[in-house]
Amino acid sequence: MSDSPADLIITGCTVLVHDDQERIGFEENATIVVRDGVIESVTTGPAEAEARQRVDARGQVALPGLVNCHTHAPMVALRGVAEDLPTEEWFNDVVWPIESNLTEKDVELGARLACAEMIRGGVTCFADHYFSMDAVAAVVAECGIRAHLGEAYFSSHGPQGREKSLEFALRLRGAADGRITTTLAPHAPYTVDDADLAATAELAREHGLPVHLHAAENRDQAETSLARHGVTPIEVLRRTGILDTDVLIAHGTGILDRDLPVLRDATGRVAVATAPRGYLKFAWPTTTPVRALHDLGIPVGLATDGAASNNSLDVWESMALTALIQKSTTGDPRWMTSRQALHHATLQSARAVGLGETVGSIAPGRRADIILVDLTGPHTQPVHDLAATLVHSARSSDVRTTIVDGRILMRDRELLTIDVPAVVGELAERTPALLDRGHGRRIQEYDT
Repeated sequence: MSDSPADLIITGCTVLVHDDQERIGFEENATIVVRDGVIESVTTGPAEAEARQRVDARGQVALPGLVNCHTHAPMVALRGVAEDLPTEEWFNDVVWPIESNLTEKDVELGARLACAEMIRGGVTCFADHYFSMDAVAAVVAECGIRAHLGEAYFSSHGPQGREKSLEFALRLRGAADGRITTTLAPHAPYTVDDADLAATAELAREHGLPVHLHAAENRDQAETSLARHGVTPIEVLRRTGILDTDVLIAHGTGILDRDLPVLRDATGRVAVATAPRGYLKFAWPTTTPVRALHDLGIPVGLATDGAASNNSLDVWESMALTALIQKSTTGDPRWMTSRQALHHATLQSARAVGLGETVGSIAPGRRADIILVDLTGPHTQPVHDLAATLVHSARSSDVRTTIVDGRILMRDRELLTIDVPAVVGELAERTPALLDRGHGRRIQEYDT
């Protein structure tokens, strides 16, 4: 304990804790002391110490900040432009033609709006996989959120696509006072060929970088890959060496039974991100096999994907939907429980983005990424089972305060680091040029 005042003391809250078996529990009337961006102590009872800032959190629950494990933040600019379409038409007729118009300014404004939405929804870290990522990194540095960033590429970009992704990852690693971590970001096995994937795996091992990509997104992709190449997308990742790296696989609703031993035997650290709202919207026949992955010890992090497909960046909703869809698809109301859903939203999501030792729980030595959730509203009372209240009754709008690295980014629902009306106004002026599809170009062809 230092004699100087703490940076922040939060008092009177109920705090979500993990025990040594990683089970979820709650401690009432807790005090959290934060110094130099790190949680110094979590105790019960009053706090006598001095602090530069204090937050009275009576009636609120302190949770580890949520992690959005796979998104395309700038795509909030495309929210609602490609509705009620099958995947192939969604990509080829709308999204990929519009994305050929994207400028760095569009990416910056989209990222700023996305960060505002996430901070308001209790997301303290997001994993982003997109283009013009320098613009996203600048927004992250400015607004105070944490991010895991990768510059995406297709094989159609030629070798310079891969080189640009590597250059970005090396240059931005540890930026924004350590809040930015980086990854290599090949788009997917259906847009990046085996030679490029193998070269990416080699670069990942050489430079100690993880890989974040889409794979086995849906059942069609898995079946098309089998028909054309005799292997599933997951088997492509094995034969190209991607599974020998630390890899975050987005979606995986097309993971087949034959893929499970391949994932089990991977020598790298494998994680999967699930974004269930989009799967329902595209009417995909299957969802991420969370239970089968759980049985293999593979963490499944919660995600939203981009707002062009998901329409929101609400990880709170992803948590509730994941729990409900798992009950429905497994036919078992006991899986997954609210406590299991909270585990996916906290520690497992932190592990998925490679931050399992840094964030994901409220404990001494962890970075102070904390959200305070107000449970005094009529829709969250009375509380008989706190975990169930959080997962199935509370909403992202019940998050009152969002803290990253000990800095308050939103206090009592007031955003402190982003001017939303200014961003919305500027984005509106740019929208007509962004939406123009008259040029007939598209950045890629979806053919699976």
